[in-house]
Amino acid sequence: MLIGLYRFGNKLLSKQSLRGQGSWRNRSATIKICQSQKTAMEFAEGTDRIIQGYAQGYFLMADEMGVIGWYSSRQRALIPLDERFHYPKSLRRILNQKRFLVEINRDFLGVCRGCAERETTWISPQLIKIYYNLYQQGWAYSFETWQGNELAGGILGIAIRGVFIGESMFYRIPDASKVAMVELVKYLKKKDFVLFDAQLQNPHLERFGAYKVSDKKYKSLLKKALAKTCIFGDIGQPLIF
Repeated sequence: MLIGLYRFGNKLLSKQSLRGQGSWRNRSATIKICQSQKTAMEFAEGTDRIIQGYAQGYFLMADEMGVIGWYSSRQRALIPLDERFHYPKSLRRILNQKRFLVEINRDFLGVCRGCAERETTWISPQLIKIYYNLYQQGWAYSFETWQGNELAGGILGIAIRGVFIGESMFYRIPDASKVAMVELVKYLKKKDFVLFDAQLQNPHLERFGAYKVSDKKYKSLLKKALAKTCIFGDIGQPLIF
């Protein structure tokens, strides 16, 4: 259970808690904090508690049996929002060619399903329902790349004040998720976000300058980010540069 509640804005948070290309999480690098037998509907009714958990540095995953639990990691991967961010030179040409249109929440469920479409996945149908409820309440977002009317790729994340928490990413057209990453970082900087939490490090994220910090350091950075008021965007709002 979550205890020690305090308030920011109109939301409650807690000071103390229950303890590739494609998806960037790996269960083996996580620590399970707690699991729940709650249904998606019960989770949906507890949206404030879910946001509390994320605001304390935990994240939701489904195990091999589909049971959703809270997880953490001893080291946290962050995407830099400063000059440390970089990307492969080969991607510059693709960006200059403007092959992809970038939008926010044009097809949120499509991004959720795209992130879940792999042989082994921690994104269960129940978790998609939870993400969708967070999206409806203005917490979760999909940052998408499109070619014509085709969803080419995207990043699924949760925005809480000054932190954007990347949950997963996927692509159907080569380089689509890479373009989404570059444009998302630009967008977060434009919106004055101070922390881009990628949760777990992997070789794909390292190509963008992702680095690891200790859990203690992460909690300190997270606290500072939560003290800053940022607005990610309105539901269904197209991204125009």
